[in-house]
Amino acid sequence: MITFLRLRDMPLDFKKMIEFVLEKKPETTLEQLKELIEEKKRRIGAGYLTDQGALFLVAADLGISFENTPQSQVGIKDLYVGARDINLSVRILSIYPIRKYTRKDSEDQIENRTLTVFDQDGGIRVKLWNKLAHGPDELRLKPGDLVRITNGYIKSGLDGKPVVNLGESSNIELESENRESIPDLESIKLDVDKVTTEQEHIVIDGVIKSAPRIVEFSDPRGEVKKSLQTILSNGDSTRNLRVAIWNVSENNIPRILNVNSRVRIIGARIKQANLQYGNGDLEIHGDEGTVIEAIDKQANYDVITVRIISNGNADNFGRINLFGIDKDKNILTMVVDDKLMPPGITTNSVIEGFPSRVFGNSLIFSQKDSYVKCVENNSIPKLEDTISKIRNMDKVGDIYIVEAIVLQQPNSVQVNTRTGGLVSVTDTLIGDDTGEIRLVGWRENSGELDKIKVGDRIRVIGAILNAGRDGKHELTLKKDSLVVAMS
Repeated sequence: MITFLRLRDMPLDFKKMIEFVLEKKPETTLEQLKELIEEKKRRIGAGYLTDQGALFLVAADLGISFENTPQSQVGIKDLYVGARDINLSVRILSIYPIRKYTRKDSEDQIENRTLTVFDQDGGIRVKLWNKLAHGPDELRLKPGDLVRITNGYIKSGLDGKPVVNLGESSNIELESENRESIPDLESIKLDVDKVTTEQEHIVIDGVIKSAPRIVEFSDPRGEVKKSLQTILSNGDSTRNLRVAIWNVSENNIPRILNVNSRVRIIGARIKQANLQYGNGDLEIHGDEGTVIEAIDKQANYDVITVRIISNGNADNFGRINLFGIDKDKNILTMVVDDKLMPPGITTNSVIEGFPSRVFGNSLIFSQKDSYVKCVENNSIPKLEDTISKIRNMDKVGDIYIVEAIVLQQPNSVQVNTRTGGLVSVTDTLIGDDTGEIRLVGWRENSGELDKIKVGDRIRVIGAILNAGRDGKHELTLKKDSLVVAMS
């Protein structure tokens, strides 16, 4: 008995080919076409032809060519590794920067770019090669845009999942037709309350509940990258999820990102937290393709006046890192292009400036769109006016100054980082007349804590309040935090 794959079980391309032949030869029935395919396979020899391969030969016998066959319009759920001549209508979720490679055999330059796209059934990565890598810029694509992909082919990614590839004969363009079956960003977005499991290719709305901060880190190749870290809440703080956007692009986040801002994070994933670094709840992770949009209208920000409370530390990128205090006694971290720094600035100087970006209590002053100058202003609080008592430190993510006594001998250990490296971490217990708190230093700061001993009176400038693994608050030294011995 002849056994055939049912049409609904066949790959979509084969099904379209069957339909095309029957359309061109209406006098041929489906059963007759099945018999012709099986006869062709018997005559050529078992094991040499698939049903689809045999159909090519049968079609040739019938005088039909597939060269002008309309190419298949498929959805993401229909894609499989090895498929070719794929046409897709999808929406843009994430756009990554162009990467350049050099072939080892010819030293030719290759350009490559990744997109993530989605339709009603899920998301998938798309790789654009060479000239097509510039297509998103030329088309001014952004998340949510509806595009049509033609002549794509499917290869396996490093994770084994299908990846759409677009080469010389492929194309990507804005879709001219309205595809109501393909949801928009609003339709697929999650709220913080609805996050229950690990998943990819998400859009999530929420409220920023801790001061966003940009943290520099070294990747496995030793390159310095930036991450944005904050907490996203459902608004009433009954559900809070940690957010970490790795290799963050400042062009993909609002110029102002403050506590209580309502935002939408586009192109992220939900993953289980590492107990070593968090409370074990799910977390929101993103990368250089992730976009953060402000839901509420962005307020204009004014010139800011700040008293400098630390000596500036220069980094390897031509920037000066400083701590300052504003008129409301908020402690700020500032990154200032060294070409903007007025001469003669020292600890206790007051500066006036217009920042390029404001991320919570972090200010960035870049040469192209900022200015900084020295001013006389005695109304700005001094360092001594902003020292906090341990009992009063309650805002996770905020920066504090505290004076305390070391209560325990500092303890140093080596821990594994997320990237697999070993780093030194030192912690101790400090206290004042209102309470005690754990003080933690990583990497270079670990060495600073190793220098102190039980009974020392210290002033800690610029430490961040975090939620510790045991649920209690702890202070973590920033890269440029200061631990000063006091007499």
